[in-house]
Amino acid sequence: MAAITAPLPGARVEQPKRLRVSDFLRWSVDHKIIGVQYMVTALFFFVVGGALAMLIRWELLTPSLDLMQDGQGYNQLFTIHATIMIFMWIIPMMAGFGNYLVPLMLGAKDMAFPWLNAFAFWLIPPAGFLMILGYFVGQAEAGWTAYPPLSTMFSGDGQTLWGMAVHLLGISSILGAINFIVTIKNMRPAGMGWFQMPLFVWAILATAIIQVMATPFLAGAVTLMLLDRVAGTAFFDPARGGDVLLWQNVFWFYSHPAVYIMVLPAFGMLSEILSVHSRKPVFGYRAIALSSMAIALVGFTVWAHHMFTSLTPELRIPFMITSMIIAVPTGIKVFSWLATIWGGKIHFTSAMLFALGFLSMFVIGGISGVMLGSVPFDIHVHDTYFVVSHLHFVLFGGSVFAIYAGIYHWWPKITGRMLDERLGVWHFIFTFPSFFLTFFPMHMLGLLGMPRRVAVYAPEFQALNVVVSISSFVLGISTFILLYNMVWSLRSGRKASANPWRALTLEWATSSPPPATNFYGDPVPFPDPYGYGTKEAYLYVEAQEKKYGPAEAPPERQIAPQPAAGD
Repeated sequence: MAAITAPLPGARVEQPKRLRVSDFLRWSVDHKIIGVQYMVTALFFFVVGGALAMLIRWELLTPSLDLMQDGQGYNQLFTIHATIMIFMWIIPMMAGFGNYLVPLMLGAKDMAFPWLNAFAFWLIPPAGFLMILGYFVGQAEAGWTAYPPLSTMFSGDGQTLWGMAVHLLGISSILGAINFIVTIKNMRPAGMGWFQMPLFVWAILATAIIQVMATPFLAGAVTLMLLDRVAGTAFFDPARGGDVLLWQNVFWFYSHPAVYIMVLPAFGMLSEILSVHSRKPVFGYRAIALSSMAIALVGFTVWAHHMFTSLTPELRIPFMITSMIIAVPTGIKVFSWLATIWGGKIHFTSAMLFALGFLSMFVIGGISGVMLGSVPFDIHVHDTYFVVSHLHFVLFGGSVFAIYAGIYHWWPKITGRMLDERLGVWHFIFTFPSFFLTFFPMHMLGLLGMPRRVAVYAPEFQALNVVVSISSFVLGISTFILLYNMVWSLRSGRKASANPWRALTLEWATSSPPPATNFYGDPVPFPDPYGYGTKEAYLYVEAQEKKYGPAEAPPERQIAPQPAAGD
């Protein structure tokens, strides 16, 4: 029988606590509050990093220096833009979704280590403060990759603050990952085996494994860099016996898997959203789940494809092969998603539009990634705008589009309010083409030879740069449609039911927003979290809708749903 466990008939239902703004500005061990703290902090830094991006594109409107007085200021600008977008926006935002949703999807009351969960979050604001503080003492200007000798000899004291900030963020990442692994392994309810877990949980598990295994290498590299800067060591100084390529190997051993730290949770979101909004079971559930684990493991074998121009020829071929192999589990996901929506009853909600946008733009990024995995092609376009285009198709067309889809999909659960779908559609209409026109022409700029990380470029590249810059301004403005929609929803949005999308995963088997204990009683997971189109699934959702009313007016009493005929 597919039903939700409920309290005894006549038992009073706990009223959801109305949270105040002050609850999110102080220490809390509630995973839901911590998840929101992660997401709001990440959104703040998204706006900061986006503003820096607008300054970069303003500077690149013409071939000469306009906004910046010198190249040093431009170097500082793109260094902090990239660092914030990677370490302060995408990774914490994914951690926020994971913190909020994983216990709910598992039917748990909280994360395994609530205090550690809070501590991991509260390392992030001081890290952001240190990052911005660099502008007052000579900001880091070695790029987000921080290659020596730029990071050890030529950057100001802000580079030291940059290293300290990255250390704090790395500690936060490791602590959060340990918490996720233990929670997922030990806190699943009875009846939820490994292959009954939602695919988002599988994605978070794979991400956490990467974080635990890879982040210590980044910590080691940053420690060596800081020692070279402040203690007079020479780990990266060839003149004194050091090896400048040591940084590249250790840094990329973390930073290529870090791409999957940002993308794997997006994959998990897509599996949830595409299935729900097309009313189709996920095609190839086990293949998608296991491909996440394959990406987590194979991702550690491809780091040196970032170093094709500095590797000896005999080492290039093995890493070219592994770079091609890593595309296989990603391809499994893409074809499974296409099979999932094929023939489905697709609802073009805002969440679904951005999920489909992810699917199309990430495929373009994946194709250019396979091109960059080929040694001759990579050497030709190395350190050109082709690489910048690939990076943004993967991390904006991929991760950020998935974040947008996730916000529209789970916002009702988090806030108890619905976002305005018309504004959501307009957000997509402005975002999708402006994103494409911002980053696709960069492929052509790279093929023509325009180098990245420069403010002064050859005049023949100006026409394409004007197209890119104007499109980027539209892309930046489009973000404010979402921000306005979020503020409007919190003030005036329609109240959400417990399960507005009629989904089958456990986070929807409670009120919106959930109570302090997450569930009223102990939830029983539906045997197939993606089993849409069956009578049992219909009865399961109907029982939820009868059990919970709008977010602010839950029913006075709960009655266990009656079994349907034939159950």
